[in-house]
Amino acid sequence: MEENQRRNMSTVTYVILLGFGELEEGGAALFSLLLTLYLVTLISNLLLIIAVQKSSHLQTPMYFFLCHLSCVDVGSISSIFPQLLWEVLAGGVTISFTACVVQLYVVGSLLTVECFLLAVMSYDRYLAICWPLRYSVLMDSRVCVKLAVASWVGGFLFLGVMLALLASLTFCGPHIINHFFCDFFPLVKLSCTDTKMVEKAAFASSFLSLSPFFCTLLSYGCILSSILRISSSTGRHRAFSTCSSHLTVVSVFYGTLIVVYMTPPSETTFSLNKIFSLLYTVLTPVLNPLVYSLRNKDVQIALMSVAKFHCSGNNQG
Repeated sequence: MEENQRRNMSTVTYVILLGFGELEEGGAALFSLLLTLYLVTLISNLLLIIAVQKSSHLQTPMYFFLCHLSCVDVGSISSIFPQLLWEVLAGGVTISFTACVVQLYVVGSLLTVECFLLAVMSYDRYLAICWPLRYSVLMDSRVCVKLAVASWVGGFLFLGVMLALLASLTFCGPHIINHFFCDFFPLVKLSCTDTKMVEKAAFASSFLSLSPFFCTLLSYGCILSSILRISSSTGRHRAFSTCSSHLTVVSVFYGTLIVVYMTPPSETTFSLNKIFSLLYTVLTPVLNPLVYSLRNKDVQIALMSVAKFHCSGNNQG
């Protein structure tokens, strides 16, 4: 009883994020690398959004969803990286417990929104390949807007369930999180109450959150079946090339995500999960604009047009 009273008196009001403080010798190199990746991610995603908005050739459902995906990537990486860069320089950072929970909600919500958007994009590719004659009717502008809104709303509502699970816990220490941002399972470890039921419930809900992934698999199963029925090799290659970029990003994104969130939490997995978390928070936002579209000729033409317009405007000024 005395121990419980003592622990309840030390309610968590702040947390210390260790980040990658163990890499003190390579801190400067890591900071330079992360800063470069952050700037490349911001610039490439913003350029993609500008190119799509300025080019009439890119006013298609695929690029409409890509713009939303770029917004998600810019939001998620911006909610983590400024803090991460400071962690690398200082060897850790102290933030309020409230700010930690807010970061968990924002990052988790945007992560879930990305899952939904990737599923929607796979459905778009399914309609384009399997129902080409009805594609413009089945995926018109109103349907695109509804699917995009549903992805955003669904992502932020789903994380409300996770916050409800956290609200059932009492947090009284320790104050240290061995991670570079406030993630669910490391934050749960700060609780002084029994967390087994909460961890099991969160682990079970993570399976439900994979429903967009199963929808993606179903879409690609139908796409593969349709491609295999194409008689010419040229036709099969052309059909597959329309979804190969999306399939690449989905593989990288879900591969790291499953390792992090579908593995039962333990002390030995936290350090490994920290590395995989860095992969999906950095690698996927960088890959999205590069793999999806910056190698696309239409996007390159649109970017060149934007650059010429900007240069001509400066020259006139």
